Amino acid sequence: MSRLKLKPQLKPLRPKLVGDNSARWSAAFVDYLRSECHLAENSVVAYQRDIRRFQQWLAATERQIPELSIRELSDFVGWLHEQQLAPASIARHIVGVRMFFRYLQLEGILHENLAELLGSQKLWQRIPEVLSPTMVQRFLECPRPHDAFPRRDRALLELLYATGCRASELSNLQCRDLHLSDGYCLCHGKGGKQRLTPLGRAAREAVQDYLENERPVLAESAASPPEWVILSRRGRRLRREAIWELVKKYARRAGIPESISPHSLRHSFATHLLAGGADLRQVQEMLGHASIQTTQIYTHVDQSRLKRVHQTFHPRA
Repeated sequence: MSRLKLKPQLKPLRPKLVGDNSARWSAAFVDYLRSECHLAENSVVAYQRDIRRFQQWLAATERQIPELSIRELSDFVGWLHEQQLAPASIARHIVGVRMFFRYLQLEGILHENLAELLGSQKLWQRIPEVLSPTMVQRFLECPRPHDAFPRRDRALLELLYATGCRASELSNLQCRDLHLSDGYCLCHGKGGKQRLTPLGRAAREAVQDYLENERPVLAESAASPPEWVILSRRGRRLRREAIWELVKKYARRAGIPESISPHSLRHSFATHLLAGGADLRQVQEMLGHASIQTTQIYTHVDQSRLKRVHQTFHPRA
């Protein structure tokens, strides 16, 4: 009997990840993060930016993803160090490349994910920069009548310090989230999580003054009634980048180092609460931290609180 000769099966051709094709897969990866991973938009934008930088490195070194070795991927990490990125940014780049390679593996573009072999960056726990209560008071009083929108800026600064909100959270704060008569506001944090944050008297008065006397003027420039609390001169949502710029502006006026950012007011909010005797769990809830370990950094900042606890409870203090 004659044996049938079977033709060897040919593997389907895989598109190379170069040129426009690489950009196409990057765009598909971003859609995957949104639709299937359900990441927050800020996270998607961050990963998209990291993958774009990875593609810049590929183009500069004339390398292609399917041909990369683990040593060449390590060269990419070294290149990130040369760009003088912060350790946290480098760590996020590594995570982004891992996820991108995992996606390409799921799509059958790559047979193995060499990016999984990249070592994670060890992050030093940095002590956050905190303003003293006196500096905060001077800072909050910086908006003057000669400024373009002093009432808005004063309300903005008061809200940052009173609530511990991130700049993005304040930018997205809507009027329906404010409950001034009850003394609290509803913040929308990372991952769509919501939390209630109390509002003190000073913050309520500043916000009420802005809502009654300045926000209506800003809202007139909008095509339709805006829903956000903090508005730009065109009646639109004030972007978080603009909030950063305003904080830097008033930091210079107050004689505070320009390294201060909106997050510095968040750090000050948490540290001053702990210094006043607030429980760590309560501060964690107000900040919207998923883990208590993230909040514990503020116990290292507030040395006065540690000394007071030691003097109160240690038998030989």
